Amino acid sequence: MKNKFYTIACGLMMTAFVGAQEVKYTEYDLDNGLHVILHQDNTAPVVTTSVMYHVGGKDRTEGRTGFAHFFEHLLFEGTKNIERGKWFEIVSSNGGKNNANTTQDRTYYYEVFPSNNLELGLWMESERMLHPVIDQKGVDTQQEVVKEEKRLRYDNSPYGQILPVLGKNLFNVHPYKDPNIGYMKDLDAATLEDVIAYNKKYYVPNNAVLVVAGDIEIDKTKQLVKDYFGAIPKGEDIVRNYPKEEPITTQINAKAYDPNIQVPAATIAYRTPGFTERDAYVLEMISTYLSDGKSSKLYKKMVDKQKQALQVGAFNIGQEDYGMYLVFALPVGEVPLETLVTEMEEEVAKVRDELISEKDYQKLQNKFENQFVNSNSSVEGIANSLARYHMLYGDTSLINKEIDIYRSITREEIKEVANKHLKPNQRAVIDYLPGKKAEN
Repeated sequence: MKNKFYTIACGLMMTAFVGAQEVKYTEYDLDNGLHVILHQDNTAPVVTTSVMYHVGGKDRTEGRTGFAHFFEHLLFEGTKNIERGKWFEIVSSNGGKNNANTTQDRTYYYEVFPSNNLELGLWMESERMLHPVIDQKGVDTQQEVVKEEKRLRYDNSPYGQILPVLGKNLFNVHPYKDPNIGYMKDLDAATLEDVIAYNKKYYVPNNAVLVVAGDIEIDKTKQLVKDYFGAIPKGEDIVRNYPKEEPITTQINAKAYDPNIQVPAATIAYRTPGFTERDAYVLEMISTYLSDGKSSKLYKKMVDKQKQALQVGAFNIGQEDYGMYLVFALPVGEVPLETLVTEMEEEVAKVRDELISEKDYQKLQNKFENQFVNSNSSVEGIANSLARYHMLYGDTSLINKEIDIYRSITREEIKEVANKHLKPNQRAVIDYLPGKKAEN
């Protein structure tokens, strides 16, 4: 009884804390279509200035893969008013830090400065949008940088090809079939004209969201945003019409080879709904139930008890149009990959066939409450979340209410969604093996 009251008390405390940490923000559009979100938090003298563009690896034509990631690098080259190679020097010499990253769906740039350098951050991002210098020298330089990154992180990294292999086997016509970083031959073939056209199409204010978060004054920041971004011309409307995939109705069997590994991997992959769909939230809970931590079902069974796997995991890989759901294991010794697949499927089947226990359900809810609190624990994280929820989910307010979606998911719904998306005839079983270099 004492433990029961303790659990209830902890739950009430967590709920109260979540309610108390509501993120307040102001959002509006400039005349050129740039969406602006401002979040004031004066607890520390820092400010994050970020721009997210709705362009990722999937936004390309055949034979020109990897452009979004290439641009992530290229747009640090320099601008009309920032000398080539000086971007990072300007940031660091003014007490700041910056970075960027690209997914299949969006590209994100940000700077973090002491709040007295707010205007510097706005100026730099407006320069990136309005005045990038795109010339042959920059293209040649960044082509080599990106190709070296591809070699380091994918081609020569143990298990670095797993995600591209999943995409290749789960998608036939959608651009997700190709890796976000692209293929070497496409990077080599890119011309200056290709690059200029890509910039003109996607790096426009009406395809972007600007977030300023931290130690700011809202009215003053609004005026600065207008001063630096208001005159940037609006681009053409972007129309996306990617081909739809036919459902997977028969198990796909495949092999892939990685010269950088000695231990093979058994992988089971499913094509799942895009991350805005409610089912994607449920799948996120299922992956946590199966493999988050040493007390999870797969780890306790296959690593601790049966000593079959060195490592095991289940991951819901969220994307805008379709997701990918991966269950994988690395064998101990000579344990066959087929055995690992059988054991993993047994645990997935339990989720399809039985309600998870009330105890496990409450444990899941506690984990997601904790994740939600942590996601909004820094100004940097808040800036990213505000941009992402607006651009990719179409609902900025999810920064405060997404946890309500997880709270509303029932044990019955978990079983229902597993039955809808995680059946054996809907999967790809891929033996990921040591050996010859994968073609790229």
